[in-house]
Formats: sequence, C-alpha cells, structure tokens
Amino acid sequence: MHRSKTFLPFASKSIGAVIALSLFSTSMASVAEANPKMVVDVRTGRVISHTEAFRKWYPASLTKLMTAYVTFRAIKSGRLNLDSVVTMSKRAADQPASKMYFKAGTRLTLDNALKITLVKSANDMAVAVAETVGGGSLEQFVAMMNSEAARLGMNSSRFINPHGLPGQGQYTTARDLAILTLQLKREFPEYAGYFSIEGIDVGKKQYANFNMLIGRFDGADGMKTGFICASGFNQIGSATRNGRSVISVVLGSDSLAGRADDTANLLQAGLTAGSNQGAPLGSLAPYGETVQVNDVSAEICNPKAAKMRSETRDEAGRMITHSPYIRELSHPIVYSFAGVLPGAEPASPTTTGASQFANVPIPIPRPSTF
Repeated sequence: MHRSKTFLPFASKSIGAVIALSLFSTSMASVAEANPKMVVDVRTGRVISHTEAFRKWYPASLTKLMTAYVTFRAIKSGRLNLDSVVTMSKRAADQPASKMYFKAGTRLTLDNALKITLVKSANDMAVAVAETVGGGSLEQFVAMMNSEAARLGMNSSRFINPHGLPGQGQYTTARDLAILTLQLKREFPEYAGYFSIEGIDVGKKQYANFNMLIGRFDGADGMKTGFICASGFNQIGSATRNGRSVISVVLGSDSLAGRADDTANLLQAGLTAGSNQGAPLGSLAPYGETVQVNDVSAEICNPKAAKMRSETRDEAGRMITHSPYIRELSHPIVYSFAGVLPGAEPASPTTTGASQFANVPIPIPRPSTF
C-alpha cells in the first residue's frame, strides 16, 4: 500500500469550491484507494490540489497529447506545416481500434489528421502522424517523444507508441501529465482550438468528442480523454473563466461519467481557489512513488463493473453525470470538417471499434483507447 498525500485548498470561501472538493475527496473509492488527481493554475503553475501525483499509471490515449506536442514542435521548426500530407501506411492501417479504418494509401492534411487523432482518438491516425513527423519511422518518433519528455522534466514517464495502447514499458504520472499539459498551453496557444472541438465530420460519418465537458462546463476548452482496462477512465481537463485558466488530471476513474464528474469538480475547485494558492509544480516533492505501473484491469473490466456502467444511463441512453457543474448541451454539436484529400477515400469499416449511442461512446474493454 502506498502513502497518499493530498493538498486541499480550503482557504477559499467559495461554496462551489468546497462542494467540488468534497465531491473530489469522496469519489472513486471503489476503483483505487486513491487514484491520481491534480489541478494546476496555468498562469502561476501552482498546484491547487493533488493526490497520488507520483503514482505510475498507464496513460492510455492521453499519450496522444505527447504525440501532438512533438508534432507542434516539428511544425514550429519549419519541417512541416498544417498542409503537409499525411499518408496512411499499412502499418498504421493495421493498428487495433479505436481507429478510422482508412485504407493504406489514404491521404489527408496534417491539420485534419491532428483533429482525428485528438477528437476521435484514432490509433491508426496517431501512427500515420507519427510516421510523418518521424521522417517515415515510427521508432524515430517514439524516440522523439521520450526525448521531449526528458527535456520537459517528465522524469517518471516513458512512451513506447504514439497512441497509448497498453504495452510493457509505457507509463506516466499525474505530475508528469500536468507538466506536459502546461507546456502545450503555454508554448502553443495558437493550437488550442484542436482541444476544444465538439466533433469532427470526416465526410461519411460524424464523431462527437469523447470529452463530455466541452460545451457542458462553463469555460471548458480541452484537453483529452483516455481508456484502457489497465488504466481505467483517464481525463485531462482544461477550463478558462474570467481570464483565469486551470488544468486538471484524473487517472483511473470508473466510467465515462465518473471521469467527467471528477474533472468538472476539480476544474471548478481550481477556478474558485485563491490565485496564489498551492506550491509550484516544479517544487512538488516526490511521494508515494511506485516501481510497478498501477493496473486496475480487474476492477474496471469485469462483468459487474460493466453492468454498473450500463445502468448509469438515462432512458435516452445518455450517461448520467452527478457534478453540479455539468449542464446539458444547449445547442447541436458543431462538427469540424476533417476529411481526406480528393482521390483518397476511406475504406468501409469492417468493425465498429467503439459503438456510439446518443453521441456518447460506449467503450469496448480491449484494446480500444479513447
């Protein structure tokens, strides 16, 4: 058993913050004794609250944030631009779901490839982007991911692929993910729009963002969700309100709705906490560190847990959230075009990968990531 440490900002007199922190401290006991969580002020870099910040965890599709970061760095260097052509290789097309099922040879712009990677969380597209940025080599891109992680000070992270499918040697921590997310927001504000897209339209099909806070939480503007059995339901959130921005990290929640609730409560707590509260992220001392990567497969991917998740839907099939800060979407989903280039049509899917009902994806345990 590893020691859990939490810094909670009760100095704020905001009722909303107190409610959020109460919900934060009581949620998810069934999945892990204390699954990793963190909320950080973007401007100051101060950690407003944290739990198990150094516990090794599977990132699942949160990995695609590092894929995006390496890609943005390549664009900044002038090697590529958003109009650069991404071609689906056979290796990319052969990746497990969640995926687009595009034929090898399908071409699209890097701009649209990034939209698909970050919104649909398509593993085949993540590999196609990686091969493009890596000069045709997936292995070179993974080396670039690890090089950037080391440069940023992500000392407890290692990547073995660009999409987050499980494998020996791929891990991260809430603290490291917070470092990456802060860097994305600070270094590449011009690309912030990729993380707040409500949905994408690839021409033959539309896909809603897996992030249930976009359009439903006041000020939500990112960032990414992820799921595999071993990680549970992960989410990195971001919100800006009244000129203040905060980010949150939630690892190992028990459901789509659970991670949305946890994220909304953390963001609300961060937005209503004192602006100079907490210690700088860089000064956070390691605690509760783990040698092995935490694996919650037994708790997440079993028949009883699946049945409980299926029962947390309303009569229309929508996920039931409990955070008071998540509201109903007040408008039809706005879809951003992310189609392929002319003359390069996608193949018809042979399997659905992850089914959708009422614009809310229903996860398939393995090997899908989102």
